[in-house]
Amino acid sequence: MMETNMQAIEVNGFVDENHQLHLEQELTVNGPTRVKVIVLYPLSENGDESEWLSAASQNPAFEYLKESAEDIYSTKDGKPFQDQV
Repeated sequence: MMETNMQAIEVNGFVDENHQLHLEQELTVNGPTRVKVIVLYPLSENGDESEWLSAASQNPAFEYLKESAEDIYSTKDGKPFQDQV
């Protein structure tokens, strides 16, 4: 894949009930062209660690961790950590 220089712009938008992204202003990009989109959104005030662990465990980006070659640690490795709060 050929690496290209990228330019970043910031625009606001919203996600509707159908999970579709809508921008609040027109882009100043000459199109048609492909773009990369990074979406930043506030964390749920009711969210907890289990929500993030669940999302990470289902994310295909971490599938390689299920391979036996990645299973290099056991419960006998290291020492217990006791936080001195």
